[in-house]
Amino acid sequence: MTIEPSYAQRNLKDQVAIVTGGGRGLGRAFAQALASEGVKVAITARTEAELNETVRLIEATGGSVVALPADVTDRAAMQRVLAEVEQRYGPVDILVNNAAIITPLGYDWEVGPDEWWRTLEINVRGPYECTHMVLPRMIARRQGCIVNITSGAAFSVYPFSTAYCVSKVALSQWTNLLAAGVKDYGIRVFALGVGGPTAMIETIVASPKLPETVRVRFRAVLEKAAESTAIQDSARMLVWLVSGGADYLAGRHVGIGDSVDELVQRADDIVRDDLYTVRRRV
Repeated sequence: MTIEPSYAQRNLKDQVAIVTGGGRGLGRAFAQALASEGVKVAITARTEAELNETVRLIEATGGSVVALPADVTDRAAMQRVLAEVEQRYGPVDILVNNAAIITPLGYDWEVGPDEWWRTLEINVRGPYECTHMVLPRMIARRQGCIVNITSGAAFSVYPFSTAYCVSKVALSQWTNLLAAGVKDYGIRVFALGVGGPTAMIETIVASPKLPETVRVRFRAVLEKAAESTAIQDSARMLVWLVSGGADYLAGRHVGIGDSVDELVQRADDIVRDDLYTVRRRV
C-alpha cells in the first residue's frame, strides 16, 4: 500500500479545540496558531492572569477563544471545563495535552517520592484524564484529533530530572497504544516533541539544586533557543498534524527537529518499518 501524505492542510475553521497549559510559552503559541486557522479555542491552566494575556493576544487578531482556569489533575474541574466548552462552542474536535511540569529537579536520592510522583500525575495522568473525558464523544462522532506534547527528554539521559524524562517517554508510548485502539473510530493521536526558550529550561538554569556544569550547559541551550524559531516551528508542526496531511504518523513521536519534507517523502518507509515509535531494536 502506498501512503499519500500531503503538505496541504484541511480547513480547520469552526473546529473546537482545548489546549491545556495554554497560558504561556508553547501552550500560548499552540492556541494562537489554531485560532489563526479559524479554530474556536478553549485554553486552560492554573494561572488566570496568564490565560487572560493569551486571550488578549488572540482576540486582538480576531480569533475566538475562552479561558477556563483549571488543574488538569482535578477531574471535576476539567469536567466543568468540558461542559462549558461544549455549551459555548460545541463538541471538541481537537485536544492538545500540553500542560506539564519539569520539577522536581535533583538526583533520585535527593528527591522525595511524593514530589517525584506528582510530576507523573500532572504529565501523564493529566493527559489521560483529559483524553478519557473527550474520547467517548469523539468515538460517538467517529472523528477527533489528540496531540500529546512530549519532548526529546523521552530519549535523553538527564539523571537530575528523572520524573520528567519518565513522564515523557510514558506519554510517547501511550500515544502509540492509544492510537492503535482508536484508529478504527476515525480518531488520530500524535506525540509531538517540541522546543524553544521555555520556562522549563529557565527553571533548570535557575535551580540552585543542580551542579553549575549542568546549569551552564542549559544556559547555552536557552541562549540558542532564544535565537531560534523553535516555538513557532512547534506550532506550525501542530497545525500540520491536526489538519490531516500526516495521518499516517498517528501513534508516532515526531518533533520540530524532523523535516516535514523528509516525513512526507519517507511515508511508506515510516509505516513499513514502524519508525518514530518507542521500540526495542535488536
